[in-house]
Amino acid sequence: QVQLVESGGGLVQPGGSLRLSCVASGSIFSINAMGWYRQAPGKQRELVAAITSGGGTNYADSVKGRFTISRVNANNKVYLQMNSLKPEDTAVYYCNAHIGSYWGDSGRDYWGQGTQVTVSS
Repeated sequence: QVQLVESGGGLVQPGGSLRLSCVASGSIFSINAMGWYRQAPGKQRELVAAITSGGGTNYADSVKGRFTISRVNANNKVYLQMNSLKPEDTAVYYCNAHIGSYWGDSGRDYWGQGTQVTVSS
């Protein structure tokens, strides 16, 4: 059993900042890529940012230069620092991780329950 738990969402004014956190727990042998996705009302879920176990990163064009993803492998955590927030960043943000539970396990994707981010004045 693996769980991902997010925290750090909330209401912020345009131009403000928020930091999202996600921790993975349970039957974990290895964690490969971790990432953040978001889904706004009426829209499909989209990738915001991803980070490999080696620290390589990938960002959606809409957040480049404003958001920073990071992770601490020792405690199975991933973070998303969001600066210069815009109303169009409003969405439910989901943590994602590709986790193997034992030696030789190719792993599967796990998702958190989501955390709401609202950018509004």
